[in-house]
Amino acid sequence: MDWHQILLFAILGLGAGSLISGIAIGVVLTYRGSGIINLATGAVAMLGGYSYWSLKTGEYHGWHAPTAVALLLTLVVLVVVGVLMEFVVFRPLRTASPLAKLAASLGLLLVAQASVSLAFGIQTETQPTVLPRGTVHVFGSVVPIDRFILPAIVLFATLALSIFFKLSRFGLATRAASENEVGAMLIGLSPNQLALVNTLLATIVAGGLGVLAASITELDPTALPLQVVPALTAALFARFTSFWVAVLVGLGIGMLENILYYLQTFSWFPTDHGVAMPGIQPLLVFVLMIVAMFVRGTNLPTRGELVDRRLPLAPRAEHLLRTSVVGVAAAVVALIVLPYDFRQALITSLLAAIMCLSLVVITGFVGQISIVQLALAGISGFLISHLAVDHGVGFPWGMLIGACGATVFGLGIAVSALRVRGVSLAVVTLAGAVAIEQFVFLSTTWGGGSSSSPVPEPKIFGLDLGPYGPFKGVDGKVPSPVFGFFVLAMLVLLGLFVANARRSTLGQRMLAVRSNERAAAAVGVNVRNVKLAAFGISAFIAGIAGALYGYNFSSVTVTRFSALTALSLIAFAYVGGITMVAGTLFAGLISVEGLFPYALEKWFGISGNWALLFGGVALIATLIQNPDGVAGAMVRKRHARKERRGPRRRVVLLGGRES
Repeated sequence: MDWHQILLFAILGLGAGSLISGIAIGVVLTYRGSGIINLATGAVAMLGGYSYWSLKTGEYHGWHAPTAVALLLTLVVLVVVGVLMEFVVFRPLRTASPLAKLAASLGLLLVAQASVSLAFGIQTETQPTVLPRGTVHVFGSVVPIDRFILPAIVLFATLALSIFFKLSRFGLATRAASENEVGAMLIGLSPNQLALVNTLLATIVAGGLGVLAASITELDPTALPLQVVPALTAALFARFTSFWVAVLVGLGIGMLENILYYLQTFSWFPTDHGVAMPGIQPLLVFVLMIVAMFVRGTNLPTRGELVDRRLPLAPRAEHLLRTSVVGVAAAVVALIVLPYDFRQALITSLLAAIMCLSLVVITGFVGQISIVQLALAGISGFLISHLAVDHGVGFPWGMLIGACGATVFGLGIAVSALRVRGVSLAVVTLAGAVAIEQFVFLSTTWGGGSSSSPVPEPKIFGLDLGPYGPFKGVDGKVPSPVFGFFVLAMLVLLGLFVANARRSTLGQRMLAVRSNERAAAAVGVNVRNVKLAAFGISAFIAGIAGALYGYNFSSVTVTRFSALTALSLIAFAYVGGITMVAGTLFAGLISVEGLFPYALEKWFGISGNWALLFGGVALIATLIQNPDGVAGAMVRKRHARKERRGPRRRVVLLGGRES
């Protein structure tokens, strides 16, 4: 092994490391200013890069701006983005719970990613370079000089920010407000103004690095937003407070990732059917994040915030039998009479509703945002494919084994994250979702690689329950309504199970843990066991959903279980009502490729990216205006009507006549 080559690849990794460091600085700035872990910081870097690229190249408007003008206008765009984030999203949620703020940043990520995809397409773009193009010789090899200039810029910015926050009145005020917001207000400081300035600084730093580093990393509307994952790892090592630790760890992650690319060229490095093992870099980031949790502490630094921590309403389900019968009857008729394309969209909505049931258990009942649920569904789907193709294991054993495999995998993640809760868990599971997508699903050994993996029709006792079954509905086309009946039956069974779990003793304990873990432990609730049970139940439901996804499309592919798709699913679940089974039904109807988006696309030409944009906007609006979601709003209206009718009934009983 040539150590000179290792050092050379480490130097080449400084480019990507600089982008990670810039995003990490943005994450730290936002958290110090407003207590929000902004998962959209990577998307801000993407917006900066695409803004400069479109201005400089003249794409879509025909005007080729000079470099200085393009940079200046990009700065203006970033300032506008920062102001909009602060006034439209962060400030209205200032008194919300940390989980609500984190979910809002997920909405921002979806809005930014969908907007860029709609405006510029999903293809990768090469950006004109801003930094000098010269080269230098290192260990006899030619190295672009920007690999040294970019980290120098990052280090200089870090030095400037450190001095500014340490010596200036603004820096002292930011620290005071983060430690005791009420006390800061009493001495005349404005937490709102401090948060605005920090958000603007974060946007400019992250977006500026997106412009400078895009010539090294290329512009990609899917990959760039997820650069926030390694940046969050760096921020965790920095405990979301230290600029220097965040930057140095970010540079180190970029160097380690590039060294891994070099090591993959050796014959002793693990391979996947003769090619380099995919997803090693995301796996490294996930492992480093777990290490950060144990080395730097599992909880984020506390903040003295003025917070109203009202959690979404989680009422007991009422009239389960009547609602189920009416819903099943309506769905059965629709599956029979709808045209084949709308029938497929309805089945997709039912599948998404089952996935959202998994989120109801882990997020709605226990208050833990887990982004890995869709990845667990993928584990089940790929497992079913391998069992059927390689070992001849068919339905129903394949589905049950797949669901159990997802459960085991989910419990493994739960055990590794038991000391992590709330916002920290969301950060860890986001990294886990990306690692599973890249390391497991893209591997032909465990997943399907870049192609699809076949899944056979579900058949039992000679009856074909799959999309190609003999009964084709009124129009005589696939998918068969029988498969829709099968999916509907699974949705009803799992929905009733989740609704009754909410009524049970375990459900009460889940809600107690969601409200206050320490208080729950004080009254005898075993918080550890409750979390494990919630993870296990939600993972099993996700595994069933993954199996049904495979049967629905006769194959499983990595794109259906990606991290960005998981974020959109969480958004739709929140909009529908993350704490209620009824909310999952609405979430399924508005999910990507579901009934409502398909109708909009067919009738009005509105594409899938518009559905993602709607999901992000709807998530933000829901968190601000109605955190209980659509189902919660309906419950509140029903209770309000009952309260208004209550006095009227009492008058009849007491006076014998209506007043």
